[in-house]
Amino acid sequence: MAPPRRFSSLRALAALTTSALAAAGLLALGPAGAHAETPTTAPGPRAGASQVPAHAVTGYWQNFDNGATVQTLAEVQDEYDIIAVAFADATTTAGQVDFTLDPALGYSEEQFKADVAAKQAEGKSVVLSVGGEKGAVSVSDDASADAFADSVVSLMDEYGFDGVDIDLENGLNATYMTKALEAVHAAKSDVVVTMAPQTIDMQSPQNEYFKTALNIKSFLTAVNMQYYNSGSMNGCDGKVYPSGTVDFLTSLACVQIKGGLDPSQVGIGTPASPQAAGSGYVEPGVVNDALDCLAKGTSCGSFTPDEKWPGIRGAMTWSTAWDAAAGNAWSSTVGPHVHGM
Repeated sequence: MAPPRRFSSLRALAALTTSALAAAGLLALGPAGAHAETPTTAPGPRAGASQVPAHAVTGYWQNFDNGATVQTLAEVQDEYDIIAVAFADATTTAGQVDFTLDPALGYSEEQFKADVAAKQAEGKSVVLSVGGEKGAVSVSDDASADAFADSVVSLMDEYGFDGVDIDLENGLNATYMTKALEAVHAAKSDVVVTMAPQTIDMQSPQNEYFKTALNIKSFLTAVNMQYYNSGSMNGCDGKVYPSGTVDFLTSLACVQIKGGLDPSQVGIGTPASPQAAGSGYVEPGVVNDALDCLAKGTSCGSFTPDEKWPGIRGAMTWSTAWDAAAGNAWSSTVGPHVHGM
C-alpha cells in the first residue's frame, strides 16, 4: 500500500525543507503551436495537446489505496481536464517504464482502457505520470533515454494515453530527459507533456528540471509545480515567502515565467486536502485568488507581479481521490473558476 501522503523526504536545504508533488496540462504555445494528431493504434479516441483547454485543471488519479476515496477513472470528477495516472513503474532496464493496475483496486485492464477512451470522448486528456515519491526512474544516458521514450510510446499505444507527466523527485538529467521527450514528441506529435517539479527544482533556469522544461518549450504542455511539502522559497522579487500563502503561489509562479516559460505553461499545484500532503495546504479559494492575482492583478497578498498574465494555464491537485474524500471541495471551487477565466 502506498503511503498516505505523496511527498519526498530527501530534500533538505539548511533552512529550506522541500518536496512536493503531483501534475498538470497545457497546449504547447511555443514555435510548434498546436500539433495535428498522429494516427495511433490506441484503443480509444486520443484527445491530445491540441484539445487541452486554454485554462485547464489537472488532477492525479491514484493507482493505489492509501486511505483516500478509491476511484475508477470513470468516477474522476468532471472538472478535471487532464488526468494524470499515478504512477508508471520502473523496470529492471534503465529508463524503461511499465504500467500495471493495482490488483487491490479490482479494476480490470479492459475496463480501465474503456474508461480512458470514455474520458477522451468527453474532451479530457489522460496521461501517464512517471515518478512520485518512490519512483526511481533514471534517464542518464543515450540507452536509458531511448528505453524511456520507446516504453512511453508503447504504453500510449497500449492504453490510449495522451502523453506523459514527469514527476521525478529523485533527480533529473536535463540532457537525456530532453532527448527522451523529444523522441516521444517525434513519435506522437500531439503528445501532452506535463511536469510536476518540486519548488526547489524551479528556483533557477540553471536547475535540471527548469532546463528540461525550457528545452522542450516548443511542445511542453504545462509545468504544475508542487507548492507543498516545501520550506520557504525565493520569489521573483528576491524576497523569501513561506508556503501555504497566496504570496508563495504567486511569487513562485512569477519565477517560472520570468525564467522563460510562457504563462500558458504554468499551473499552480496544491493538495486537495490537509491529509493529501505533509504541508502547504491552502483553502481552494486561495488558489483562485492566486490565479486572479497572476491573470488580473487582483486578490493579491503583499506580492503583486509587475505584469499581468491572463494566459496563465490553471491549477493542479494531488489528488482526485483526496478531493473526493474531502467532498470535492477543491474541484468544485477551483474548477469553475479556472474554466471561467
